[in-house]
Amino acid sequence: MSGDAPSVLVAVVEDDAAIAEGLALNLRLEGYRTLVVADGETAWRRITSDVPDLVLLDITLPKQSGLWVLEQLRAAGNHAPVIVLSARQDEYDKVAALRLGADDYVTKPFAVAELLARVDAVLRRSRPPAKVGESTTEAHDAAREEPRADSGPILRFGQIVVDLDTRSVTRAGNPVRLTHLEFELLRFFCVSARRVYSREQLMRAVWGLRQAGPARTVDNFLAQLRAKLEVDPEKPRHLLTVRGSGYRFVPD
Repeated sequence: MSGDAPSVLVAVVEDDAAIAEGLALNLRLEGYRTLVVADGETAWRRITSDVPDLVLLDITLPKQSGLWVLEQLRAAGNHAPVIVLSARQDEYDKVAALRLGADDYVTKPFAVAELLARVDAVLRRSRPPAKVGESTTEAHDAAREEPRADSGPILRFGQIVVDLDTRSVTRAGNPVRLTHLEFELLRFFCVSARRVYSREQLMRAVWGLRQAGPARTVDNFLAQLRAKLEVDPEKPRHLLTVRGSGYRFVPD
């Protein structure tokens, strides 16, 4: 934990009291402040009023579901980082949560140590971006040696303009709404052009995880970026799949 950790507020939205209190206790032991909420409607109100720095959000909640809460937050322009928690194994729920703007998805049962590591990783990503090329991960170290799409804070490819300072993206002059993690993945590709990165390298560099998560997580995020940025997502020109190896970004 960094020195500013005590100021960080984490909302735990979970209707199982034992799980909620256990998570809150472990978070407090790590130096976080916590807010515990047990239903979807109350969560929506409390997140809006208390403005937590991160939300741990269960899908199955009384009154309104976690996906409803997430949809309301993103529709209202609230981009607080959200880690979705769920006992469901259904791939549909994972895809739905990620498309609605979740920053991560953790399936129950989970190891508390792993969840705390994911909380730390998501919070680090949500802070103002480091200078281009700054990183402690292996993949970012390699990226510093690669040619960049642009050396300044404004990156351009095709009809897309990416402003690293304002974290804004436009396509043919029209704004494109990206979730926090979608932007981080796009930023990594933009400043690490042409090199092939495996899913494991991307998980370490963008998600901040030393151990790779489900491969489908990266695939889903690439599909979302293609849908928002490529002229023909089925035949992408910039965000390319390298069969058997991973992904590569080509700005030309």
